Amino acid sequence: MANFESYEQFKEEAENNGYHINEDEEFVQALLESINVNIDRYGYANCPCRLATGIREKDLDMICPCDYRDMDLNDYGACFCALYVSEDVLSGKKKLNSIPDRRMEELAKKQNQKPEKNEENDIQSQKQIIKPKVPIWACKVCGYLCGKNKPPLKCPICKADSDRFEQIL
Repeated sequence: MANFESYEQFKEEAENNGYHINEDEEFVQALLESINVNIDRYGYANCPCRLATGIREKDLDMICPCDYRDMDLNDYGACFCALYVSEDVLSGKKKLNSIPDRRMEELAKKQNQKPEKNEENDIQSQKQIIKPKVPIWACKVCGYLCGKNKPPLKCPICKADSDRFEQIL
């Protein structure tokens, strides 16, 4: 698996996809090096700020760019590890502060909540009403949707691998 590129290449690719990265080049280089260590160790680019299990399927939501990036950018001006930052942070309109680990919050919610049978039946009946001719896949990283028998090998928008897609219909 290819390692993450240099600061300049990473910054250019991020900006071409509508994102900004932290201006602290030394900080970003350290994060990219840590991601590369995780690629060498696990075979995938796990976020360097989160502990990987070593099982790709369990860590899919933490593969950079993680599933929480956009929500964190909207709510806090940066992703959890502060690799990606918002335009407001870059321009100095917003200061970076501590960012809670959204993944841990979601895991805690899932452990405390069990779906009610009525709610599950409603979801199943809605899926039966809307029956497309081909499956609909959503990229869990950027939200790209496509209707194909299988998800694309790479997301055309964010370049995430096919295992970052989930079938929604």
